[in-house]
Amino acid sequence: MQGYVRVYSRNADGTNGGGGGAGDGEGTIVYYGCAGPIGEWTQRIASLQPTIDQSVATMYGRLPGANNGNSNAAGGAGVASSHERIKIGFCTDLDKSVLVNNFEKRGWNQVNGDDDWHFYWAGVQTCRNIFSVDSGYRMHDNQMINHFPNHYELSRKDLLVKNIKRYRKDLERDGNPLAEKTESNNSSGTRYLYLDFVPTTFVLPADYNMFVEEYRKFPLSTWIMKPCGKSQGAGIFLINKLSKLKKWSREAKGPFHPQIAKESYVISRYIDNPLLIGGKKFDLRLYVLVASFRPLKAYLFKLGFCRFCTVKYDTSVTELDNMYVHLTNVSVQKHGGEYNTLHGGKWSVQNLALYLEGTRGKEVTDRLFGAISWLIVHSLRAVAPVMASDRHCFECYGYDIIIDNALKPWLVEVNASPSLTSTTVNDRILKYKLIDNILSVVLPPDGVPDVRWNKVPTADAMGNFELLIDEELAAQDEAQNNSNTSSHHAKSSRMSSRWK
Repeated sequence: MQGYVRVYSRNADGTNGGGGGAGDGEGTIVYYGCAGPIGEWTQRIASLQPTIDQSVATMYGRLPGANNGNSNAAGGAGVASSHERIKIGFCTDLDKSVLVNNFEKRGWNQVNGDDDWHFYWAGVQTCRNIFSVDSGYRMHDNQMINHFPNHYELSRKDLLVKNIKRYRKDLERDGNPLAEKTESNNSSGTRYLYLDFVPTTFVLPADYNMFVEEYRKFPLSTWIMKPCGKSQGAGIFLINKLSKLKKWSREAKGPFHPQIAKESYVISRYIDNPLLIGGKKFDLRLYVLVASFRPLKAYLFKLGFCRFCTVKYDTSVTELDNMYVHLTNVSVQKHGGEYNTLHGGKWSVQNLALYLEGTRGKEVTDRLFGAISWLIVHSLRAVAPVMASDRHCFECYGYDIIIDNALKPWLVEVNASPSLTSTTVNDRILKYKLIDNILSVVLPPDGVPDVRWNKVPTADAMGNFELLIDEELAAQDEAQNNSNTSSHHAKSSRMSSRWK
């Protein structure tokens, strides 16, 4: 049964804390999850909430898609009946069978971008062109596109770090307990106790002096350099000496690398104690669907997977440049001599959970997956205020997460266009289900794109997605509970035991 956990945080003066989104009370954080098997992560998210004051933590459940004070919540029937059946035209920049097969299965017809289309699965550049002021293009109510206009606020590495830092500072300025700090073990000063999910990061060349200052406090540390605007492991390298960075900087300014000199890079403290399985490093690729940023509506696809390196992990200086040891990207590993084309170096999240339950215990494993949900939700809340939340848009982001040997998750990066290329049979099945489930969640029950629909899918429509956060449903419950306090306390008492 679907449900969710709400956690309230309040400032010292008794007012709601936190950067609440539109349609939600200031500071209200609502996490949705499912009761059931280990793959349904967020059912125990409350275990990660700061133990601030039990009187301000309320947990209760509901059914997404049921009529919970919203006339359109039960599938948006009012909207669906307001228009006749439309012949759907789709177009896409990507020649991927997992896309086209899903579209044609629904009886849609492929059209060109210049024709009258209803659903566009576009590349990021096409999306920018459509939303460009110069294009003069205006979408009508029955059109949808798969990117938000400024999706790069989350997916560009330097902007992601900037937005998360701003989010923390805003919470800190407001006196929100989520911004509480504690002594740091591996860097100077303090760290955020509950929002420490991104490695220490600087943007180069702008933050070069700050990076040098941090590096000199820990001269034996390793750092990883990444170009801000690239993906699939391109341009990434590790450094453990300032001299190597200075050499790179000199070469970048030379006549043979003019393109590098114009790029911004992020340099992050390397997670040098990753959790290893079979002696090999791996990361998680998770798919997160955002139907709206204001109010924030986000879903987690439960069929994520691990991506393994092909060479056993080695921290020695001689292996610092061996990307088969350090980078988990399939685009890198598939060129290695040890790459296995049968399984593609991938492992399902469900298998990871079972492995961790057997080696570390169920309680610790549940806490890890709860921390991952926490990380995703707060990264989305960090960018929500600056996102152009156009109702024609939705987006599926690819989250890359590293787990260290203390079972702490770290957000590495977020991809706006996660690969739909299938490297194995299981990969193809997974990505076909992903696209099918995305369409079921973002489209009204009658399958016709309509911006007037309130984007509250039924439980059946969610497929392999589970609801992480919905600020609109939270606001409805807030209003309902304020009008019926006694009922609220009774429900809270019943549900708190269920979600622990």
